[in-house]
Amino acid sequence: MFGDLSIKVKGADCGVDAILLAIITSIGGFLFGYDIGQISGTIVFDDFVHRFLFNGSPTIKSLLVSFFSIGCLFGALAGAYTSDWFGRRKSIALGVFIFIVGDAMQVTATKSWIHLTMGRFVAGLGIGNLSVGVPMFQSECAPREIRGAVVASYQLLITIGILFGNVVCYFMRRHEQDSETWRLVIGIGALYSIPLGEKARQSLSRLRGKSKDPSNVLVENDMHEMREVLALERQTGNASWIECFSLKSRVPKTRYRTFLGMGIHFLQQWTGINYFFYYGTTIFSTAHMKDPFLVQLILGAVNVATTFLAVYLVDKFGRRWPLILGALWQAVWLMIFASIGTATNHLTSVPSSYGVVMVLSSCMFIASFAATWGPIPWIVMGETFALRTRAKQASLATAANWLGNFLIGFLTPHADRGLSYAFGYILASANLAAAAVVWMYLYESSLLSLESVDIMYSMHDIVPWESARWVPPGYVTRRVRDEQRFRRLSIQEMVEMANKDASVKSDENAGQNAGQRSQV
Repeated sequence: MFGDLSIKVKGADCGVDAILLAIITSIGGFLFGYDIGQISGTIVFDDFVHRFLFNGSPTIKSLLVSFFSIGCLFGALAGAYTSDWFGRRKSIALGVFIFIVGDAMQVTATKSWIHLTMGRFVAGLGIGNLSVGVPMFQSECAPREIRGAVVASYQLLITIGILFGNVVCYFMRRHEQDSETWRLVIGIGALYSIPLGEKARQSLSRLRGKSKDPSNVLVENDMHEMREVLALERQTGNASWIECFSLKSRVPKTRYRTFLGMGIHFLQQWTGINYFFYYGTTIFSTAHMKDPFLVQLILGAVNVATTFLAVYLVDKFGRRWPLILGALWQAVWLMIFASIGTATNHLTSVPSSYGVVMVLSSCMFIASFAATWGPIPWIVMGETFALRTRAKQASLATAANWLGNFLIGFLTPHADRGLSYAFGYILASANLAAAAVVWMYLYESSLLSLESVDIMYSMHDIVPWESARWVPPGYVTRRVRDEQRFRRLSIQEMVEMANKDASVKSDENAGQNAGQRSQV
């Protein structure tokens, strides 16, 4: 498409088509984001409430909103099979088709909330499938120098979808008494699709900006690594679901990595982001805001703007520290939001300055999430798992994400009625727990190939908080490869060398300790 047009990223050639790959595949994220953005406004449209919510029933509202996430959960589990059976690209196309069917079911609903809810469930099946296939496809295809940024684009398109949904609802609110309004708002989501498909070598050539020179050394090195991976995949086969939780797996730390991925993705939802995006219009309506639709639009704009920052941060500062600091920052602003909301909840007249602070708190929370906890868990999911177990572990991690999403969607209306703004304290506590989990268990994987990440997790003498200093065998640094040494190594030999180096280092440390004891 763009010939030999390429850009330099950290000293490596990366084609403009890499950016297009990120955008096109991330349309799946846009579809998910649009559903979040539109449902927040749709559930307060007069005609919609009259038809389906029976004047605001919290139970029906909970089920209607959250059943989308249940569909996503089952779609994510099914994604483990479709990604392996049909390949990543066809699996993505299947997800889009299912989403369109679900949207059609919603648009044709008349007065049955069950009909509408099942439509959201089916649409969720499609989005859940996409949420597994897209990050894996991007992680496996993108050059490692920009892998974090490419996978972050999935979250970027989610935020753009949310903002677009907010904008549509903002302008359509004037016609909220017409049934065509909410049908049009929902139906817009079905207008998008994902065009994919290139041959492996051509894809790598275009991603590296070398479409007219597929024999380029950069492409050859990438192809060499991919051949090694495929050879190992044929040797190791595909893992079972049980193996993902087994201590006797053929892959080191399999259960460790499974629970790590599931924990991070579950906590991503319990940071509280969809507390604002699913029910933001409702929340700010009860906070004496004159125009809650406008507030929601502001939050969506902040979400998009700061996600662009994430595209820069994830490959500049890694994965661990942005997640840790982001969670701590989010906890602070959630507590401020909850404190002000609780203090003013029963007042008949609230100074406008309090409302401004609540909106500011929400914006600061969302800015942090968009730059850290929004994209990075998806990046981690694409990097953490070994090849043998990757599809199923990614599916489990994504299912945990959708489980957390469902619980937020289902419990918020009831929590809003019982706890009101004090629910923010619970979400703040979840952010503190998320920071602790990342500090204690997540290894730093930035600038490493997927194979090198697997080697790092196989090492027994590396602790997560020191993992950023680890360099794979055959490399001078994480950025610079020792070409002569690397060309002689297969991936299996790299694993053996890494273990040997670790053993030597352990013996040296033991010798030093023994010498120190003898001197004493």
